[in-house]
Amino acid sequence: MPDSTSDRATLVDSAHVRSLNQWVRGQCQRGRALPFFDPLDGGERARVMVLLERTARHAATPRFVSRDNPVPAQKNLKHFLEQVALPRNETILWNAVPWLPSAGETKKPLRKADLQEGTVMLLDVLSRLPRLHSIVFAGRIAQQCMPSVKESFPLLALFGMPHPSPLSICTSPEVTKRILSVLSEAKRWLQTAPAAPREA
Repeated sequence: MPDSTSDRATLVDSAHVRSLNQWVRGQCQRGRALPFFDPLDGGERARVMVLLERTARHAATPRFVSRDNPVPAQKNLKHFLEQVALPRNETILWNAVPWLPSAGETKKPLRKADLQEGTVMLLDVLSRLPRLHSIVFAGRIAQQCMPSVKESFPLLALFGMPHPSPLSICTSPEVTKRILSVLSEAKRWLQTAPAAPREA
């Protein structure tokens, strides 16, 4: 299995992520630099999405939305997903505000317009995932997308959980329990849900 960004780059146009990453390139050409979808995840075949908040800062290029990114929240998320044994090839990750920060840009508070633009992109991504059954919204920022998703995709199961960042987890042992409970619920839904919810 590829274990580095350069290895992933050789798989960026694999069949299950090709159209998604072509979409990413199209957004980049329009002026929004986005990370690629991780080819080690389920891609278009994914049935569960985990929606995080915003793209983390780190130096690796090209950039991927990946549980293997060297930042604490993704490391925690990877651990939790493995702990509940949610199959990687059934999942896909994305961010509510998905674009990459500009080089040298200081971290700024999110504006309402940022989340609105990110939600439009999210709905576009969801339209490209025909097998998707459910979305886990990780953190309060991601959860602000839930009403728009529910309106546009009423057959999807929507779950809210705390963000897996160390800052969130250290507040109480109950945060970890809640994260594991929600991911386990998403897994149970995956195991019992019909094959093609949007065709129901």
